[in-house]
Amino acid sequence: MTDIDSLSGALQALSVSTELIEEELKLPLETLLAALLEKKKDAAVEIASSGVLPSLAQVLRSSSPLSCQVALLVAEMAREAAVREPCIEAGLVTVLLPHLSSTDQEMLLNTGRAIGRICFDNSFQQDQLVQSGVIPRLVSIIRQYPENDPLVNVCLLALCNLADMDSAREALAEQGMAEVLTFQLKRAPDAERRHVILEILGALGESDTLKLQFAESGVPEALSEMIRSLQGGSDPHDLCSIKIASNLIVSLLLGDESMQKCFGEGSGVVYQDVLSWLQSSNTQLQLSGALAIANFARNDSNCVKMLDLGVVPHILTLLEQHVDEGDVSVQHAGLSALRNLAIPATNKVRMLEDGVTERIKSLLRSDMPPVQFKLLGTLRMMVDGHEEAALVLGRDAVLLTRVMEWCEAKDHAGVRGESSRLLAALIRHSRSAEVVHAVAKADGVRHLISMATSEHVIMQNEALVSLAIASAIDIESMKEAFRDSELLTMLKEMLEDPVGAIEVKFSALGLICSLANSSVMKEELHSVNMKESLSKLAEHSNSKLASQAISILASLGDSS
Repeated sequence: MTDIDSLSGALQALSVSTELIEEELKLPLETLLAALLEKKKDAAVEIASSGVLPSLAQVLRSSSPLSCQVALLVAEMAREAAVREPCIEAGLVTVLLPHLSSTDQEMLLNTGRAIGRICFDNSFQQDQLVQSGVIPRLVSIIRQYPENDPLVNVCLLALCNLADMDSAREALAEQGMAEVLTFQLKRAPDAERRHVILEILGALGESDTLKLQFAESGVPEALSEMIRSLQGGSDPHDLCSIKIASNLIVSLLLGDESMQKCFGEGSGVVYQDVLSWLQSSNTQLQLSGALAIANFARNDSNCVKMLDLGVVPHILTLLEQHVDEGDVSVQHAGLSALRNLAIPATNKVRMLEDGVTERIKSLLRSDMPPVQFKLLGTLRMMVDGHEEAALVLGRDAVLLTRVMEWCEAKDHAGVRGESSRLLAALIRHSRSAEVVHAVAKADGVRHLISMATSEHVIMQNEALVSLAIASAIDIESMKEAFRDSELLTMLKEMLEDPVGAIEVKFSALGLICSLANSSVMKEELHSVNMKESLSKLAEHSNSKLASQAISILASLGDSS
């Protein structure tokens, strides 16, 4: 490090001289560079602390023939975190920036590395870079020299470090980055380059505008093609690329327009590839495939088309593979896909005819709460508005036994809630004496009564409506559970609750009306003085609620 003093002296002279004495600087610069390139201990820190940094800035500012060498020196110094702040304080970032407009590719490379390393992990400096217009310049360099791999790497790394910033995303959106990144992804020579590009795409793909821009520029197809080329191998880097790329495709499908473009009425390359993922031995691709199908199934026309194209058997086969000690995430995603596919009424009928309810019941053995929760929600969607499906499931003793167990799930409120909601749905949508009798026999009525006291209004209503329907169909099956749970007292409290939801009071009145049609229950309504609660409600400010209360009062009065 003996040359530091002579170098410093020579460079300091630049501040008072307009002439650059290149010969005096060249050798010391080479010596310092050699020390840095040979990784000599503390070389970077010694150079930074020698006071030479402002003079290096002066060389860069003067656009000397030595600028390229100085930029390389700064880039090598900035590998060390300790010298980055001194470099900023010496104004090196400011004087380096204009050199990103150089036509010399080596100068561009050294400058890019120097700026990237100095500003690494420094959000303030990175924001300053974006404000100074560095994004268009970096993109322009990649466009100008797409085959210069070291230079492209430096620019991509810089963009990757900046892409998490909102201001950078806006600037990148204006640059039409999708085409640039797609081209580079297709020619990426190694996993490192792939990962950098995928990270940039991931950061940018959070915007719906950019999702569509990506879809129109063929980004999903390029990702899909990359996955196809890497499938079947065991290299950890390739498997990592597959994971990132497949997750990114799933994310891009969250945009409605980009999703429809990828679907292509069921003939899109991306959709076809997603189908093949469901049949892959790669668990990550199975998961992404199921999530992608769930995203494609966000509108009815897609759901109907996918059923036509035979997607359901693939999902069921996938689910069956993971029942015993399988992957919980895959099961969860597969059930999400089935649930979405079952939303259109026509699909419910077809899925029932195709034996979906029978095959899906194999998952009842699962002891994983997230899978149980999703399975219950999927079965509930299957019976929603579909009498025949509700009848088939509501008479299934094995299913009801398992649902009763889940109604008692002490450690998972979600599973408890979904179990009760399924019981209510089976009664509401089947309106069948057989189902009511089966639910009562399985001891399900007490769970519906408990659900009627839920803190969630929608669950209270579902429970009260199902109990009203069940009472109208088969009061004999219900009355014992009603007495044991003191249902009438609970209904009385609901009517008198000053802050109770109007819709809950309506549903409670519906159940009371159903009970009032039974001679046995009518007597019990009198015994708890239900007429008193109804009389108060008859003066309610909601005219429909008051009218309903008056009507039931008249019904109860007939028997007194």
